[in-house]
Amino acid sequence: MFEIDASIGATYDADSKEWLGPKFVDFYDHNASVGRILFEQMRRCPHSICQISDSEQTSLTYEEALMQAIRVAEHFRKLGLTQRDIVGVVARNTTHLMAVALACFFNGIALHAVNPNLEEKSVKSLFETTKPKYIFFDGQDYAKVERATNDLETNLYTLSNHLSKVPSVKDLLKPTGSEHTFTPAILEDGPNQTLAILCSSGTTGVPKAVTISNHKRFFDMFHFLNSEDVFFVLSTLDWLTGLIMLIASIGFGAKRIITERPFDAGYFLKLIPEYKITFTIIAPPLLAVLLNHQSITVEKLDSLRYLLYGGGNCSTHIQQGFQKYLSHARMIFAYGLTEFEAVLTMNCKLLEKPQAVGRLQPGYKAKIIDESGKRLSAGEVGEICCQHSRQWLGYHNNNVATEAIYKTDGWFHTGDLGFFDTDGYLHVIDRKKNILKYFGMQYCTKEIEEVIVQMPHVTEVCVFGISRDDVGDAAAAAVVKIPGSSLNAPDVIRHVKEHFEATYKHLHGGAVIVEELPKLGNSKLNRKAIKEMFLSSQTRNSNTVF
Repeated sequence: MFEIDASIGATYDADSKEWLGPKFVDFYDHNASVGRILFEQMRRCPHSICQISDSEQTSLTYEEALMQAIRVAEHFRKLGLTQRDIVGVVARNTTHLMAVALACFFNGIALHAVNPNLEEKSVKSLFETTKPKYIFFDGQDYAKVERATNDLETNLYTLSNHLSKVPSVKDLLKPTGSEHTFTPAILEDGPNQTLAILCSSGTTGVPKAVTISNHKRFFDMFHFLNSEDVFFVLSTLDWLTGLIMLIASIGFGAKRIITERPFDAGYFLKLIPEYKITFTIIAPPLLAVLLNHQSITVEKLDSLRYLLYGGGNCSTHIQQGFQKYLSHARMIFAYGLTEFEAVLTMNCKLLEKPQAVGRLQPGYKAKIIDESGKRLSAGEVGEICCQHSRQWLGYHNNNVATEAIYKTDGWFHTGDLGFFDTDGYLHVIDRKKNILKYFGMQYCTKEIEEVIVQMPHVTEVCVFGISRDDVGDAAAAAVVKIPGSSLNAPDVIRHVKEHFEATYKHLHGGAVIVEELPKLGNSKLNRKAIKEMFLSSQTRNSNTVF
């Protein structure tokens, strides 16, 4: 065994061909629930600001936030909810969502969060899987939620935009008289008990319900932050980043800024200086939008200490261009998956390794395998597999999907292709499903996207395959241009031809210029929807070329 970097303790075992992160030291009691830890932390800083909602213009101290959470938790107990029950939310980031989430954590009740932008059939499918006893939602989604749950024995409560005919979370915020004697519940199943149920990305169909356990890694994931930091993330609680930011901000005793408004570059650039935000997480496609926004300046991003991005590809062109607007903030590229319940790697040295997703975080293992399962060495491309010391509880009530990704030996099969370099940095090439074949020749969609996004007037791009019986997967592209630009589809096709000698990497499927690319709730590109949009444009969009 030899060390990759002794300063962080990362190692590579040449015999097993496994990469190992530094040793992990857990500072919390093994059996302490996430709810217990957050409860104690909130008591330590009662007068500090816990949460500010910009869209609702509300502010809560830790003392106020804790009191609200306790009251909801006590009402849950009076309603007869047990640790075998599930509470659902279909919600944006509004003021009282935190109280409901913390009440679940305090009581050991699993919180099932569903994205409010999902269509009705997906909401219905997810809740039919978990069958929550109570569901909290925003009033504007009443019709969708009511139809999606009318076959379930569940009780509906509004979180915002309250309705006269539906009970409200405010009914659960009334004083109980016993708030000061409240104590969090002891977990019946210990740290392996389900904390939350989130959504998989759903890029290839209906999202799956991903279980998240009561482990403590949420508290050390961003060890470089402290109580002076101001957190901001657009992700709702159904995404891992949204859950992590709620838990981590409270764990550090920091301030968290929320908004129910969707991403808008001008609004984002207004929030950063207004609240002196120091830490934010953003999806790579939004970096491109921000970089090309007319109002971006160094001054507007001056308060940032760290900007973390991940969940998709980010070209060196965009990465380096954005870095110029960060006077003293560090950009961090992170890689992980919801099913892993954590960030697997982080790259804090983008100038040295601009295309790497980083080194393994403490306590994690990884290996690269080929299609036969053979373990590969540094520099060899294969499927990325990862492992931690916890047992994953799987997709809720879906053993078939669980077994497809999580093997009996405890290894997660990510479905991503990549390799480790000799310095121990992981490089992600693409999703296995995005490796396509044209006349039997494999090509990577990411490689073509990297070339297109370097065009002067391009802000976003998505490349995918159009299946044809005679050739296989013909590459096609949907491109967003800078407003006012004269860029057209033939320009894109010509640019790709000029940069790739290999003809199978050309855009044989065509190109289309669009105003925006459909995205998922966490701002990742919705490749399925983009491809459907492209196909429908073949007969009606004159700016499509084949």
